Amino acid sequence: MRTVTYIEALREGLEEELRRDERVFLLGEDIGPHGGVFGATRGLLAKYGPTRVRQTPISEAAIVGAACGASMIGAIPVAEIMYFDHIAVAMDQVAGEIAKIRYMSNGQVRLPLVIRTQGGGGRGKGPQHSSSIEAWFFHCPGLKIVMPATPYDVKGLIKTAIRDDGPVLFLENAILYNTKGEVPDEEYLIPLGRAEIKRQGTDLTIVAVSAMVLRALDAAQELEKMGISAEVIDVRSLIPLDIECIVESVKKTSRALVVHEAWRRGGVGAELAAQITERAFDYLDAPVGRVGGLEVPSPYAESLERQVIPNPAAIVKQAKELCNIFE
Repeated sequence: MRTVTYIEALREGLEEELRRDERVFLLGEDIGPHGGVFGATRGLLAKYGPTRVRQTPISEAAIVGAACGASMIGAIPVAEIMYFDHIAVAMDQVAGEIAKIRYMSNGQVRLPLVIRTQGGGGRGKGPQHSSSIEAWFFHCPGLKIVMPATPYDVKGLIKTAIRDDGPVLFLENAILYNTKGEVPDEEYLIPLGRAEIKRQGTDLTIVAVSAMVLRALDAAQELEKMGISAEVIDVRSLIPLDIECIVESVKKTSRALVVHEAWRRGGVGAELAAQITERAFDYLDAPVGRVGGLEVPSPYAESLERQVIPNPAAIVKQAKELCNIFE
């Protein structure tokens, strides 16, 4: 095992798949000599050349449309959208075409492609570069959605996503890029649709998404000091969703709290809460709680941005209420 950063683990996964299968190629803005705005593709152009690492014009619609067409004729494209917010420019290609082609062709057309992008706040990038809009696509049949939170997970999941027969939306959070974790020297894959219990607990299940996994773990440490044993589950992928893992945990703890960075209203947490309620109602000692971002565009000012994004204190507060602990 080696300790590497999230962005290094991601780059390793991309390079291994480029080396393994000549059909794999990367495309996106500034991914060539510059190596991408966050360095995810740094050094890959020199190793694999401009045919396999293709720098594109500033057009999200062109990037995603080209990836769709290339995939239909046998290539395996990995398209990078610089900021998650900008995928709105390619919404017709993603939701209107990519998500539906396999269905409309009765499965005759394979569509192995990955759309990589990053979102979330905490970097002072403002309203148009900090959104968590996975709920838009969570509502769209035909796509798989992956949201890894650790270096180990991002490497194993990007390799699996590239090898999948269908379109995968691979969502990163730039606040995670410099976080560190252990990654094996040998090759490994992580199946899509398999959540992981990051921390065992008995009193409360915290179901967390992406960067909120780390904040949930911090909150769990604080809760432990108060006598609350919190189990933390990283969903890792929203589609397919490992609801069985979540429900089994809730059956044990009898309480559930869903945490995501996206706006609380209409977020994926609402669907997770509904499914938990439907499947584990008889085991619940309290309504399923939700923690999400405040329903405002992300501010530029750091002091305001800190108020918008869920933090460990907000998670602790909601968890205490679920466990009937009031100050």
